[in-house]
Amino acid sequence: MSESAKKPESLEDSITVLSGVGEKRAQALNALGIFTIADLLEYFPFRYDDLAAKMPTATQDGEKVTFKGIVSSEPIMIRMGYKKSRLTFNILIGQENIKVSFFNQPWLKEQIKLENEIAVYGTYDAIHQSLAAMKLIQQTTDSLAGIYPASKAVQAKTIQGLIEQAYGKYHQLIEDLIPIPLQEKYRLLNRQTMIRDMHFPNDMTAAHAARRSAAFEEFFLFQMNLQLVKMADTKNHGRSIEFDNQQVQAFIKTLPFELTAAQKKVVNEIAFDMKRPLHMNRLLQGDVGSGKTVVAAIEAYAAATAGMQTAIMAPTEILAQQHAKSFGKFFAAIPDIRVELITGATKAAARRQVLADLVNGEIDMIIGTHALIQDGIEFHNLGLAIIDEQHRFGVKQRAVLREKGMNPDILAMTATPIPRTLAITAYGEMDVSIIDQLPAGRKPIETRWLKTDAYDQAIDFMRQQIKAGAQAYIVTPLIEESEALDVQNATAIYEELADFLAPDIKVGLLHGRMKNDEKDAVMQKFKANEFQVLVATTVIEVGVDVPNATVMLILDADRFGLAQLHQLRGRVGRGDKQSYTLLLADPKTQYGKDRMDIMTKTTNGFVLAQKDLELRGQGDILGQKQSGMPDFKVGDPVADLKMLEIAQQEAITIITQPNWDSVQMNAALVQYLSNRMARYRNLD
Repeated sequence: MSESAKKPESLEDSITVLSGVGEKRAQALNALGIFTIADLLEYFPFRYDDLAAKMPTATQDGEKVTFKGIVSSEPIMIRMGYKKSRLTFNILIGQENIKVSFFNQPWLKEQIKLENEIAVYGTYDAIHQSLAAMKLIQQTTDSLAGIYPASKAVQAKTIQGLIEQAYGKYHQLIEDLIPIPLQEKYRLLNRQTMIRDMHFPNDMTAAHAARRSAAFEEFFLFQMNLQLVKMADTKNHGRSIEFDNQQVQAFIKTLPFELTAAQKKVVNEIAFDMKRPLHMNRLLQGDVGSGKTVVAAIEAYAAATAGMQTAIMAPTEILAQQHAKSFGKFFAAIPDIRVELITGATKAAARRQVLADLVNGEIDMIIGTHALIQDGIEFHNLGLAIIDEQHRFGVKQRAVLREKGMNPDILAMTATPIPRTLAITAYGEMDVSIIDQLPAGRKPIETRWLKTDAYDQAIDFMRQQIKAGAQAYIVTPLIEESEALDVQNATAIYEELADFLAPDIKVGLLHGRMKNDEKDAVMQKFKANEFQVLVATTVIEVGVDVPNATVMLILDADRFGLAQLHQLRGRVGRGDKQSYTLLLADPKTQYGKDRMDIMTKTTNGFVLAQKDLELRGQGDILGQKQSGMPDFKVGDPVADLKMLEIAQQEAITIITQPNWDSVQMNAALVQYLSNRMARYRNLD
C-alpha cells in the first residue's frame, strides 16, 4: 500500500501521507511550519476573497470583485518583455462590456474562448470600465475563498487544495479541546465545524463565528498551559521565609512617611507569598514615583529577620547607586542590618571583602547590576531576589540569579506600566501586584504639546519657572549631530543655552558617554541647585530624583516611544510643586499626532500603556520578540482583550480544582496539555 493511500490514523500523521506531497513539497511546507495533518488543518486563512458575482453598476471604484459574463471579444496577448505579458479581452455583463486584463499569466489564453461564460476576480476601475484581473474562477459555488500565507516554493492555491484533501480524509478524527460546558456557555462551535468554517465558510457570518471559536480556543489552550507551568514552578521550587512580623511592623513605623493604601496592600500580598512554602514569582508594577523602592526595602528586611539575604539587581549603575542610597537611609536607624553595593566599578580590594562577607552571611542586602550574576559571587543564604526594571533582563539571567541560592523567591519590579494584554500573556506566569496610587501631596503633571516653532516660547516659560525658584530638564534624542536624523542634540543645545541664559541661569550637561563619577558629579551639582537647567539624553530616564525640578522640556518628542516619554515625564513632579512637561514635536503621521495627543490627556501610566498598545496594534507590541509576546495565529490579544481575560479566568478555575484532569474534561485536552508539559519538563 502506498503511503498516500494509508488509512488515516492520527492528526499527527505526516503531511507526506497526502497525495501530491513528495519530499520537495514537504520541505516547502515544513518551511511554513507545516509538518503534520494537524499543522495543515490549523494553517488558517489570513483573509477571504468574496467570489460572489456582482454587477458593474453595483461595484465601487477600486473594489475587489467577481464578475461573471460572456466572453465578447477574442483574447489578445501582448508581450511586454522577458516573462512579462498582458492578456486582454471583453466580457459582456448584462448590457455592459467590461475590459479584462490578466498580467503575466499567458497560459490563460487557451482557457478563454469566445462566447463562453466565465467568472473573473480582480480590482475594478469604474472610470475606464475595466478589471485588473487576479484569477480566473473555475467554479463559483462558494462565495468565499480563503487566502493563505504562501511562499515561492508553494503557492496558496496548492495549500488550499491540500487542506481540502486533509479535511476530507481526517475530519472524523478532529476532537474537541474546549470542554463542552464552556462551548455551551460561550456559544462556541465544536472543533470539527470550527476548522471547516475557518477554511470553507459559506458566508462571512460563518467565517466570523469560526474565527471567534478559534480565537477562544487559542487563548484558552495558551492559558491552560501557562497555568500548569506556573503551578509546576510554584510547587517544585518553593521555600518558606519565616519572617518576624512584629519586627517588620516596627521597621515600617521608623519610616519618615506613611505608606499609601496601595503600598500597604502590595506589602501584604508579597509578604504572604514569601511566607508560603511555595516559590514566589511576583511582578510589582508601580507608576513613576509610586514608591516601589520602599516596598522592596520592607520585603528585604522581612527576609533579613528570617536570617536570609536579599539581592537587588538594577539595570544601570546609576539606578543601583540610587537604590543603595535609598536603602542606606531606610536602615540608618537599624545598625544590625548591613547593606552593600557592588558594581563593575567597585575597586578590587573592596570587591574581595564584600564577596567574602557575602559568603559568610555578614551582609543582609547586596545591591548591584548584572555583576551580581557573574561567576565568583556566592551567597550564604539567598532567600529573596529583587530585580528592578525586570523587562531589561533575559529569562536566562534571572534563572542564573535564582540558582545562586536555594531557588530564592523572586520579586520583579517595573516602573513601565504593563497593559493588561501583556500582563496576561508575556508576564502570565507571574503573579502581579500593582501600586496604583501616588503618595499624598503629589500634583498631576501638566503636559503640553507644542510645535517646534514654539521653542522660544518654551524656553521663556522655563525661565519664568526658574525665576520662581524651580529647576528644569531639557532632553534630546542624541548626544551629537547626526546627518541621518534631523534631531536636536544635547551638546549643541547645551552650548547654545549656556551662552543664551548666562549669567543668571547656569546650565549643566549629562549624557551616557560620561564616566560614572562624572555623571554623579553632574547630578550632585544639579541636586544642590548649582545649575538650574540640565541638558541630558535619556540617561535620566530612571534613577534620577530632584524634587526641585518642575519643568521637563523634551525636544523632538515624536522620536521617543510613549513608555519613554512617560518615564521622562516622571522625573518631574517629585515634590509638592506644580510640574510641567513640554513636548516639542512636528509628527508627520496621524499615528505620531495621536501619540502626542494622548500624552497630554492622561498621566496614568497604565491607561497610557493600553492606549499605546491600541495605537500600535498586535504586530508591534514593545518590540514583540523582546517582550516575550506569544505569536497567536488567530486571536488578537489587543482587540480581543475581553476574550483573553475570560479564557484566563476559565483556565484558572479549572486548574485550581482538585483532580481537574479527571473532572468533566475532554480526553483530547488532557492529552494535549500532557504533551505540552512533557516538553516543558524536558526544557526545565
